[in-house]
Amino acid sequence: MFIKQTIDRTFYKNFNLKAVHFFHPCALMLSLALLTACSEPAIQKIEGHAQGTTYHISYWSKLPTDSQGIEKSIKDELQAIDKVLSNYRPDSTIEVFNSIENTQSQEVGAEIVELVRIARGVYQASQGCYDLTTKPLFNIWGFHGDNPAIPTQEKIANTLSLIGMDKLEVVDDTHLRKQQANIKVDLSSIAQGYSVGKLSRVLEQQGINDYLVEIGGELQTRGAKPDEQPWRIALERPLPGEQHMQKRLTMPKDSVMAVMTSGTYNHYFEHEGKRYSHIIDARTGWPIEHDLVSVTVITDNPTVADAWDTALLCLGQETGLKAANDANIPALFIQQQGTNLIETRSAALMALDKVIIE
Repeated sequence: MFIKQTIDRTFYKNFNLKAVHFFHPCALMLSLALLTACSEPAIQKIEGHAQGTTYHISYWSKLPTDSQGIEKSIKDELQAIDKVLSNYRPDSTIEVFNSIENTQSQEVGAEIVELVRIARGVYQASQGCYDLTTKPLFNIWGFHGDNPAIPTQEKIANTLSLIGMDKLEVVDDTHLRKQQANIKVDLSSIAQGYSVGKLSRVLEQQGINDYLVEIGGELQTRGAKPDEQPWRIALERPLPGEQHMQKRLTMPKDSVMAVMTSGTYNHYFEHEGKRYSHIIDARTGWPIEHDLVSVTVITDNPTVADAWDTALLCLGQETGLKAANDANIPALFIQQQGTNLIETRSAALMALDKVIIE
């Protein structure tokens, strides 16, 4: 689901993002032969690896902060999220749920139930194109391994019998039930947005109101930089091998805003001259083939944005734009037609005056 995003004027490669912030020199004041220099608070940075990618956090405060304590809280939160949502560790809550093949109610906790509820709404709005139960499809296409390949149509048809969020029941705020015992849930299309929100709340609980939190190119901002300049984000051109800016976003200083992008060009394989994207339509079992190459959703809820960017990309330009307009989702669509990139904005994005898009 990821398309590389950049901060300020710095470009990033392979999600190894490093934010560079530019400060204006502090004015010097000379009064009664006394030279006094003022200084701005320094931006603190936390960086590392998590969820199969990198994360970068920039924050500052006018008040004293415990930077070591904040960094520990961030890492503890990432570990807690991993223990619940990771599809790559057998002891995570979601993988334990996947491994139990029965139709009895299972306790999975409030976090997973919340994500399933959000995803169910997007599943319904996308007419089943977006679906959390597509893990078996990713497995047969090889996108979870090192050797992706085209499966037979018979294998795809058989695997489709294992797919469908309508076979996953929310029992209550902490329990799920499989209506079909062999259903498997993959949260990767929504987990990074959720994680960005969780890390942002960790900072806010520490009294930090000015920050940029990014995981694998998915990000959220609040406030501004120490010099009162807004956070600025650059979206990279959604083409393989490109490292040029497509759009620049100036983020609001008075509110929280998330930027989530799904693209087709970062995770794909080619066979006999044809490209196969990792965005799989859950209704057909095949990767998408239309000319929509990226969708960016800009809203105040990173979890919702993360699900919707994948769903809209799956749907394609015409159907996706209609779905975004029906659901009031601020979205930027980019199609590739030959060598041209064509941009379209949803009605909600055109009405979104908090973010400047250039």
